[in-house]
Amino acid sequence: MRALPIAVTVIAAALALTSCDDGGSGSSSSGKSGDATGSPKKTAAAACAIGDSGIQVGPANAATAAGDTGNIPVTLTNKGGRCTLKGFPGLSVEAGGTSAKIAADESAAPEELTLAQGDTASFTITYVRGAEGDAKTLAVKTLKIALPGADTTQSFPWSYGPVAGKGSATEPNASTTPFQHAGD
Repeated sequence: MRALPIAVTVIAAALALTSCDDGGSGSSSSGKSGDATGSPKKTAAAACAIGDSGIQVGPANAATAAGDTGNIPVTLTNKGGRCTLKGFPGLSVEAGGTSAKIAADESAAPEELTLAQGDTASFTITYVRGAEGDAKTLAVKTLKIALPGADTTQSFPWSYGPVAGKGSATEPNASTTPFQHAGD
């Protein structure tokens, strides 16, 4: 007769387990929409606009002599509503009538960043200083910055010396990192 109390205990335990709700499947009774895990869905934020951003270029670790490498941090502060950044900034440098694009650092993987009003993100420009007067050097005077997916640019003075070219002055020996969260 020992089998009967054990069987009753097993059946009671099985019934207790089937009456539990794990909250992770089925429909939600809260009336809120959610994903498969029951978490609320996040609404997609619009892409950040350069007109809603404050941009600070530098202070830099500038290259002081031809052949030296310099780094220029750029910080973007969102002054508008919640927005997203994904990818690399669109960068070009100009000297007189010549313009050249700064390439993305292909070894870096960009992440999608969501910025609330007042949040900051940053990227870094790395460049090699060129020799004054060299045909493969671009005597840069202006840096133009565009946000991912946009054509609108903002211009900033370039005071970090000429930029060496990889093969010519229109192919600068410079690259940029993707956006990353800055600050706290």
